[in-house]
Amino acid sequence: MSPEHRNLVVVANRLPVDRVESDSGEVSWRRSPGGLVTALAPVMRGHGGAWVGWAGGVDDAPEPFREDGMDLVAVPLSAAEVADYYEGLSNSTLWPLYHDVIVPAEYNREWWDAYVRVNARFAEAAEAVAGEGATVWVQDYQLQLVPSMLRQRRPDLRIGFFLHIPFPPTELFAQLPWRRRILEGLLGADLVGFQRRGAVANFVQLTERLLGLPAVEAAGDGVDAVSTPDGRTVRAAAFPISIDATELDELSRTPEVEKRAIEIRAELGEPRRVLLGVDRLDYTKGIGHRLKAFGELLADGTVTPEDAVLVQVATPSRERVEHYRVLRDEIEQAVGRINGEHARLGHPAVHYLHSSHDRPELAALFRAADVMVVTPLRDGMNLVAKEYVACRHDLHGALVLSEFAGAADELSEAFLVNPHDVDDLKRAIVEAMEVEPEEARARMGAMRTHVFTHDVTRWARTFLDTLAAG
Repeated sequence: MSPEHRNLVVVANRLPVDRVESDSGEVSWRRSPGGLVTALAPVMRGHGGAWVGWAGGVDDAPEPFREDGMDLVAVPLSAAEVADYYEGLSNSTLWPLYHDVIVPAEYNREWWDAYVRVNARFAEAAEAVAGEGATVWVQDYQLQLVPSMLRQRRPDLRIGFFLHIPFPPTELFAQLPWRRRILEGLLGADLVGFQRRGAVANFVQLTERLLGLPAVEAAGDGVDAVSTPDGRTVRAAAFPISIDATELDELSRTPEVEKRAIEIRAELGEPRRVLLGVDRLDYTKGIGHRLKAFGELLADGTVTPEDAVLVQVATPSRERVEHYRVLRDEIEQAVGRINGEHARLGHPAVHYLHSSHDRPELAALFRAADVMVVTPLRDGMNLVAKEYVACRHDLHGALVLSEFAGAADELSEAFLVNPHDVDDLKRAIVEAMEVEPEEARARMGAMRTHVFTHDVTRWARTFLDTLAAG
């Protein structure tokens, strides 16, 4: 089959591979980490699929190439488009707006123009490789105009869209100057998927309020539908994304990971309890709230650095965006303040790691941690919570989880918490630290059952089967 005629096309902001250049200048490609790639790679191989996305460079893009059994089609972006479409409209407008405006969203018409232009380029690239009647699956908030652009060009296509982040309620979405254009873009799809049922309700309400399109009779269990002016029915439903639980479970059982987990606890001074946070350095993740709660537990004597330490991994993220630079300074100052007030010689209270870690090291951290603290202020899903559960084959450990993460809908056996309520967060951390072993095993066992039966492969299959059945 030629690259121009594929049965399944995935359209995402990034390709599923990262560019690697050797010391000699030779360029190769390495599969990117992440659940989306893990989920879709086998599906695409089975369907003869192509993946359309940005390769990460500026001004040029490689010719279509084949890697890991998939045809990859790179979409070029200029340096100005990276600044305006990606760092601007996507991450300084849509990202904060869709995350409850934790920081103010910025509205810039030049950014919007770049967003439209880049979305059109992605749509053109997808059109070129999609065969007659092919399925095209568009991913995430950077590409919300692509479904309608594709629909106009290729009405023969079966088009799905999945939003990996939250979708805001009416009173927030209404702030967006281009609100109608975004909704019309999404309505080009046959099926629009979200992480949580609340996001589905927001979407249906917005199409009625802003576009005057009434909801129609439910299209099936858990599936809502909207009728468009051209006589189409667009379905909307929740499809909670997950992880490759089996792969993580197997990794966590390897001798190398087990040994490293023991080393980590020794390096931390063998405290009675190890608390762990693993996040992108993002204002949505609630890192500051977590540090405040832990600092107060130290201040009131509930815990001591010998008794419990917090390891906070903060992966660098979007460091060219001003809000992220400010956040980094704030977090580093908070860590310094806590350690200055409570650390003892050889016993830091908080171990802060502003760096990326490979999967074996993360698995070892998960195995070393007695309490995983996942406290986003707003999150579409938060896969770290599920990754921790998948690594705890010993049934030890406890999960403190924000009720504002999509994972809270599924992992109800976690210690659920409102991270805005510092007293509630402190209570949950202490309860997780002191939970009886029998109760901890029961909670972890139930969460592991869910994570393994609702893995990332099931997520992809369920979405595509629902899209095909429409």
